[in-house]
Amino acid sequence: MRRLAAAEDIHAVFAIYSHPEVTPFLTYEPMSFEAFGPVYEELLASGNFHVWTVDREVAGFYRATRYPGRVNHVVLLGTLAVDPRRHGQGIAGAMLDDAISRLRAQGVRRVELYAEADNPRALRFYGKLGFVHEGTLRQFYKRADQPHYVDEWVMGLLLAD
Repeated sequence: MRRLAAAEDIHAVFAIYSHPEVTPFLTYEPMSFEAFGPVYEELLASGNFHVWTVDREVAGFYRATRYPGRVNHVVLLGTLAVDPRRHGQGIAGAMLDDAISRLRAQGVRRVELYAEADNPRALRFYGKLGFVHEGTLRQFYKRADQPHYVDEWVMGLLLAD
């Protein structure tokens, strides 16, 4: 079930965010819980950071940011992850199906996201949902523990009327 994240979710979100299978594909390098506090505060302040719960536990999360002005029909999905202990349970699919249905009902016509080119699992998943590779941001992403830069894929999904 989707709901807006709350202050009391910080420990569960941090546990997922900092998991070794997740953190390479999110914005920040691994950090302490104390350092994560301001990051989490910013996510909450956005008003568009959602958690997905299963049996009243946070199982995943995402951020859905609607652009302003002439592009207010477009939403950027990001900060998307599922608890690795729950991989293979259909949570990511349910979470994004729910998000896309809700966004469509709100008049969104385009959903876009960025995914690292070296994350084949995510690229396959997004492709199955109908997202299309629209471009490549070359050498866009840099992890501190790796000597090379990683390309970032821009992916888009057009929602039917």
